Amino acid sequence: MSNFIYVHYPEKSPNFSTIQEAIDSIPADNSEPVTVYVAPGVYRERVTVQKPFVTLEGENADTTVIVYNYAAFQMHPDGRKRGTFRSYTMLIDTHDFTGRNLTIQNDAGNGKIVGQALALYMDGDRLALYNCRLLGSQDTLFTGPLPEKEMQQGGFVGPKEFAPRVIGRQYYQNCYIQGDVDFVFGSAAAYFENCEFFTKNRYEDAPIDNLKEAADRCYGYVTATSTYEKQEYGYILDHCRFTSDCPEGTVYLGRPWRQYAQTILLHCELGAHIKPEGWQDWNKPHETIRYAEFESFGPGAAPEARADFSSQLTAEEAARFTKEKVLGDWEV
Repeated sequence: MSNFIYVHYPEKSPNFSTIQEAIDSIPADNSEPVTVYVAPGVYRERVTVQKPFVTLEGENADTTVIVYNYAAFQMHPDGRKRGTFRSYTMLIDTHDFTGRNLTIQNDAGNGKIVGQALALYMDGDRLALYNCRLLGSQDTLFTGPLPEKEMQQGGFVGPKEFAPRVIGRQYYQNCYIQGDVDFVFGSAAAYFENCEFFTKNRYEDAPIDNLKEAADRCYGYVTATSTYEKQEYGYILDHCRFTSDCPEGTVYLGRPWRQYAQTILLHCELGAHIKPEGWQDWNKPHETIRYAEFESFGPGAAPEARADFSSQLTAEEAARFTKEKVLGDWEV
């Protein structure tokens, strides 16, 4: 088999008309690096990658778009609602995967109307994205594995519901991630470097019915981690930017999906949309939540006003969260 596969490059060989056809052509027991080159275009398809050592590469994230429109409130053929974890546009369920120069989008619509709608479901070890755009509304990016237990019956219905829970390492560099509620969530040890987190105004096309409520409304949450109890690293955001079209002081940096949630910000630029308290507890015990910042700056940086269950790191404490320490022997 060739180490290079092409999608919509007629002059190249082997060449395929869809991304999934190209992925399917790779042997299930693949053990060598394979790069699938994707020509510019809009690919309206769901893509599943369950084979290791695969790189999926576009020419430019602005022109190479993978998009679908499944959402949690839709009815599934089995007679139940589709749910969060069957809504993905792309599922990465393997190890040693790299994505470059791609847009991965779920365009089902506003999460306030259609429910959760994953653009990307990533579950495995040594998974990396470079120069990618992830676009959605509620629950844009899920960084698996799932938590150990669901909070309500049927909450984890989907491709990994009964799979062993394996904490993997994930790396995101120069990526643009867009959503509104919990739009980056999960249990992975994930390192985000030079990424932009854009919080959409979720009331723009789903107006608030009671205008009196509007002044006190939260417009969104960026992260919702479910870090495991004995897991050393959760989310580390290094030199990232938090931007938005939401009103000033209406968005939380994060809330804990599970009680040992960990999110650490290093040298991040925070827009005015970030609430002064920064973090919300989601009714979890304060003594187990692990939220911290080091040298945040910008109009949304307010160390003196932050929630009392979060902390401001010293330089020595921040040094525990370097890329090298989080990713270990994996060189990105």
